[in-house]
Amino acid sequence: MKRVFGVKKDKEPPPSIQDSSERINKRGDTVDEKIKKLDAELARYKEQIKNTRPGPAQVAVKARAMRILKQKRMYEGQRDMLYNQTFNLDQVAFASEGIKDAQQTVSALKSANKELKGVMKTVKIQDIDNLQDEMMDLMDVSSEIQETLGRSYSVPDDIDEEDLMGELDALEADMAMETESNEVPSYLQPELDAELSMPSAPTGHAASAGRANNQAEDELGLPAVPRASLRG
Repeated sequence: MKRVFGVKKDKEPPPSIQDSSERINKRGDTVDEKIKKLDAELARYKEQIKNTRPGPAQVAVKARAMRILKQKRMYEGQRDMLYNQTFNLDQVAFASEGIKDAQQTVSALKSANKELKGVMKTVKIQDIDNLQDEMMDLMDVSSEIQETLGRSYSVPDDIDEEDLMGELDALEADMAMETESNEVPSYLQPELDAELSMPSAPTGHAASAGRANNQAEDELGLPAVPRASLRG
């Protein structure tokens, strides 16, 4: 049966846009080469026409130049047509790539949408609001605790900070003036006056002189008995 009817041939895949564009570009390059050759022949014929006197020879050269010029115009038309085909294929390829990109974008969006819906099922707005309220309450309590622990036990609440700063400035001014005059600071003057007013402790010589002035002593260091009392 295969010998009679033959074997069914597999269909060749249709050419892609890239293959078609490459084939057209090759044809365009071939046409460009032909146009270049014709330009060279036309330049040669132009020189011959210049160097030939008017007559049958010049007419023959002009006829050959006209034929070459017609071929050139024909090839230029083919080249323009091939360029237009290439341009159309490029537009189609660009549109095809754009559609493929759009399909991939849509697929990615669908996947992300599905994943986001699954995540949103586990997250509730009310739970987030409650969590935020609890965090704010905890922060308020923490601030109150820190403020309570930072209180001073010995400093009254009615002290004016401006009065304290004024007193501190006055004290610094007094200390600066007393330092410049090499005198004892005013806040130490009462203690110095008290020390200067206290009597000094008597020395041994001064004590003996005092006792000699008050009462004489005998050889044993006892108070001497007045002579008048012994005579009596």
